[in-house]
Amino acid sequence: MAETNSTNDAVRVGTQAQEVAGLLIGDIISGRLSQGSRISEPELSRKYGVGRGPLREAILKLEGAGLVVRAPHVGARVVTLTQTELSEIFAVREALEGMAARLAATRMSDQQLLDLESLLKTHASHIHEHSGQSYIDQEGDLDFHYRVINGSCNQRLIRSLCDELYHLIQMYRKTSGRRARPEEALAEHQMIFKALKDRDGELAEMLMRRHISRARREIEQFIDSNNQPMS
Repeated sequence: MAETNSTNDAVRVGTQAQEVAGLLIGDIISGRLSQGSRISEPELSRKYGVGRGPLREAILKLEGAGLVVRAPHVGARVVTLTQTELSEIFAVREALEGMAARLAATRMSDQQLLDLESLLKTHASHIHEHSGQSYIDQEGDLDFHYRVINGSCNQRLIRSLCDELYHLIQMYRKTSGRRARPEEALAEHQMIFKALKDRDGELAEMLMRRHISRARREIEQFIDSNNQPMS
């Protein structure tokens, strides 16, 4: 009986930790927990209404995802993204998402492609309604890239891009306030989709890599022109 109770307690803590990790990710991506801010366990424990055990496990998960860093005599803090780190993230993303697009061209089901086409129509309507001022806030299944990555059916790629790099990229998107070239981004997504629909993996990879490379260059220009405190 004692062993059963111990197992149930471990499962409960694990479930709570997963829920708290989701709340922490939301607070970091939204900027409610700003870049470089200290992670206060007592404060977050009160805020989320959980014990220190699940909270510490959640913080460890975010360390693994690169959203939290820990330094001796300082403790845990929200990561601060430097220009160098952002360039590195996008360089890795370019290579891996290109590979994901190539695989997705042959592995996505017809239904997944229909769903992706419907998503792009939703994005196009949003841009039209907002006079091209912004792209729809994309997250999870509402994100074109997220759908393509999952369509690759390669679990290592999915873990690398969706569990690690994805949240760092979302964090930058939300906290920078950057909403550049929505119409151009949509047009590029539509070209990638056509290559996927045509089952042309080579073209899909090339277009995806080019799309992310352009985004990387624009991020670097955005940082330089706004004198962001990144090194």
